[in-house]
Amino acid sequence: MMSLCTTIVGLLLFLIVSPLLHSQLYIHAASTSSPITRHRIIFMTSLDSDDDYGDDYRDEDKPTTDIVSAKRITVVHTQPCKYNPCLENQEPCNKLAQQTGCLCPGFSGADVPPLPPRLQTLLPVSHGENRGKIEVKWCAPPSFVSHYRVTMEGNNGDALQFKSALRQGFIGSLEVGTRVCVEAVNGAGNSAFSEVSCQRYDPPNSSEHNLLGWILGGGVVLLLLIVVTSVILWKKKGCGRAKRDSTDGLGNPSYSTEGTL
Repeated sequence: MMSLCTTIVGLLLFLIVSPLLHSQLYIHAASTSSPITRHRIIFMTSLDSDDDYGDDYRDEDKPTTDIVSAKRITVVHTQPCKYNPCLENQEPCNKLAQQTGCLCPGFSGADVPPLPPRLQTLLPVSHGENRGKIEVKWCAPPSFVSHYRVTMEGNNGDALQFKSALRQGFIGSLEVGTRVCVEAVNGAGNSAFSEVSCQRYDPPNSSEHNLLGWILGGGVVLLLLIVVTSVILWKKKGCGRAKRDSTDGLGNPSYSTEGTL
């Protein structure tokens, strides 16, 4: 009987003390063990949908709120410069390009010999203080020019010099057919002689005189033809009248070569 009671009391004590010991062991193990890392598992319900990816890219494409500093934009002109190479006393094309930003295509610098200028006209002056001289007009080449030189054939190499802003000059009287050339000059050299920079002097008066001579000559020839034709017709008419008079006399019976009947 006593052993049975002892056994029952031991079981009761075991049941009471066992939970307490278990909790103490659990607390001690939790305090001494390293923390447990838990992995998060994401389940993808559909592989064909691009909505999530689209959202991510849209988020990246959203404009940021950073302040961007404004940049100065320079407008480049694409129109040619208002420059006429045949007019006098105007700004050179390269200076206009530097001032306004316009285009001056094909313009060579001072370190390159200039291209030939274009000789426009050679005209005699009939009035004013330059009467009797020849006016020379030219157009500037697309090159840097310091001055111009006008040379005449048979003038022993002497040339007249003109400023770079001028487009005309006056030279002495010339014979018809004399060759005149205009040169452009800068520090690198002179322009070459060419068909555009040289001309033969052919004044308009010489052509007019030739035309007038042909007209006068034609008039004289026409007058001679009229006179000769008139004389021939007059003689022919006189011969016909004399022949009729002779025929009428032979047909008259009262007429006799031996005398009057």
